[in-house]
Amino acid sequence: MRTYKSDVVVIGGGLAGICAALELLDAGKSVTILDRDGEENFGGLAKESFGGIFVVGSREQKRNGIEDSPAQALADWCAFAEFGAADHWPRRWAEAYTGRCHDEVYLWLKANGIGFFPVPHWVERGLHVRGNSVPRFHIVWGTGRELALQLIARLRNHTNAAKLAVHFGHRVEGFTTLMGEISGCSGALEDGGEPFEAFGEAIVVASGGINGGDLAKVRQHWHADWRTPPQTILNGSHRFADGRLHDAVGRAGGNLTHLDRMWDYAAGVRHWQPRKPNHGLSVVPPRSALWVDWRGRRFAPPLVTGFDTRDLVTQVCATERQYSWQILNRRIALKELAISGAEFNPSIRDRKRLAFLRDLLFGNRWLVDTLIDNCEDVVVADTLPALVAKMNALQGDNAVDLEALGEAVSRYDAQVALGPDRFEDEQLKRLALLRQWKGDRIRTCNFQK
Repeated sequence: MRTYKSDVVVIGGGLAGICAALELLDAGKSVTILDRDGEENFGGLAKESFGGIFVVGSREQKRNGIEDSPAQALADWCAFAEFGAADHWPRRWAEAYTGRCHDEVYLWLKANGIGFFPVPHWVERGLHVRGNSVPRFHIVWGTGRELALQLIARLRNHTNAAKLAVHFGHRVEGFTTLMGEISGCSGALEDGGEPFEAFGEAIVVASGGINGGDLAKVRQHWHADWRTPPQTILNGSHRFADGRLHDAVGRAGGNLTHLDRMWDYAAGVRHWQPRKPNHGLSVVPPRSALWVDWRGRRFAPPLVTGFDTRDLVTQVCATERQYSWQILNRRIALKELAISGAEFNPSIRDRKRLAFLRDLLFGNRWLVDTLIDNCEDVVVADTLPALVAKMNALQGDNAVDLEALGEAVSRYDAQVALGPDRFEDEQLKRLALLRQWKGDRIRTCNFQK
């Protein structure tokens, strides 16, 4: 059996594990990182992410005239979370993060060579309750890939790097105890099954969430507000974020709560080059598109992204088949269509400013054409009847109602023709509100039919 010993054992080589290891090395501790994945995926899901970070009181906010404070951010957080009387630790986490994220996240990252977009994004504004009252979503220039690579380099080149050991392909399955206290962990190599043990004065579990793997935990902890889990759920999370360590923590006496408060998305499409079962891509839903259900009937009230992501999931899952369509033209697609993550944002990922500005000003033709040419969940036609025929062909029936969809399109276009001063459509009113912020205005069409 392989055996490892250090002051601290960190389980998980994602962003949280890397940051924990860096701070431990700063304190002169010896550290062992155990990661289930291969070395090429060091950095975890963060390495594949878009790289958005919630920050309060940043220089980017101040440069854009945004007044923010920890007290204001905490008030927004508490309003959006709707904490109950028993939510002691979630509230403590909200207090800690809003009060400390500027120094311990934002300034710490900047000191480690991480830069951000000059204009923060404004997401989760709130729908039925207040959300973010100001823009706080800061995008890393270089996406999550640059974020992970910079911190990995810092880890590898640390002055105390000799005190660091990183072991890949190690699947932790449980914890060991000594005199009633956790003293280490045990498991097996992913390839071959050779057992191992690791011992330390402290054990840090940084193994990610439960939204990956075979999605069994997603279905097990599906929130009651969302009815039963859909027949098809796509996986945009990490292949090893399967909740195995959550179960181990629970067996060891750890306190597991709020597992049903997972962060899911309503708009996903299949990856045409999957790297895991049911590999899905998270589409950032175009705000000017008409969002309709599986029958082609527009949601009422209309669904618009940017206000309450969880509510979008709630509304789609309330329908019989629990999936939906977005109807849009090419002009909307070029300006508004996006896929979250590093893979499909190469100009940002590779920090190519001119390419990014080109896409921003003239539309991301590469992304739109790539989706059209490769994704089975994207259908294109020159007329509405032809489009409905393709939608029904993909569904395998005639459920999409051409008359209902045509009426929804005609009514919306008639509202657009009235002009902003006479809008009665809720979606158009929300678009007008979104376009008041320059960060949204440049990425949102000017009331497109």
